Amino acid sequence: MRTLISTVILLAAISAGCAAEHAGARGNTPPGASDILPPEGAQLIDLTYPFDDKTIYWPTATTGFTHDTVHYGETEGGYFYSAYTLCAPEHGGTHLDAPIHFAEGKSTADAIPLSRLVGSAAVVDVSAAAARDSDYLVTRADIEAFERAHGAIAPLTIVMFRTGWGARWPDKKRYLGDDRPGHAEALHFPGIGEDAARALVARRVGAVGIDTASIDHGPSKNFIAHQVLLGADIPAFENVASMEPLPPRGALVIALPMKIRAGSGGPLRIVAVLPR
Repeated sequence: MRTLISTVILLAAISAGCAAEHAGARGNTPPGASDILPPEGAQLIDLTYPFDDKTIYWPTATTGFTHDTVHYGETEGGYFYSAYTLCAPEHGGTHLDAPIHFAEGKSTADAIPLSRLVGSAAVVDVSAAAARDSDYLVTRADIEAFERAHGAIAPLTIVMFRTGWGARWPDKKRYLGDDRPGHAEALHFPGIGEDAARALVARRVGAVGIDTASIDHGPSKNFIAHQVLLGADIPAFENVASMEPLPPRGALVIALPMKIRAGSGGPLRIVAVLPR
């Protein structure tokens, strides 16, 4: 309950803008207008990899990220102008897995409630185990150990798993375990085990994130973590970047994917707000 209250207070502070501390800065603000400011001293952490020609996609994807120039330079009117086209698969780079990705009839990318995309974070660090076993599966015991140390995981918490795999990005061979195009049968990276996935469903979490290419580990053949979590209408965030500064508790996560109608996923801009 304390975590939920803290989240509400933090969201309110972001929306209201710490009026008292910033009153002087708004001295020239027109009547009726208000600034939207993070809490004084808050730190913003970008958890998103840039999309470019180095972006890692699932090996069976037939295309990657393309960003082609429409115009760059001076126009006939004498002013500068730039514009581009972009094309990419839904699933690659820092991205959303919408529940429909593995669960018929569940939420599409455009239909996921914002209450599942913005919330208090619980960051479970399994990097030591993953360093010993590149195919490590997060267990129910890992979640229970986290709760003994940091308190129960409340409903709608965004649970983030830090495996340490972000240090390998964008080296495709080290990150995926295999860099052969079209081959997904020899991948090696950590993921979430079935018992852990079911424990998260039982806790009614809002969403799940991980700093690897999939919530299932590399050798998976049945993608059971996807089946269990997305089957419970819980979205997933994959290839989350820069998780090292996040504390076990206290961060607010804001994960806003491209709103693709009927999409099974899409590019995600995800940030964390750390209070002072």
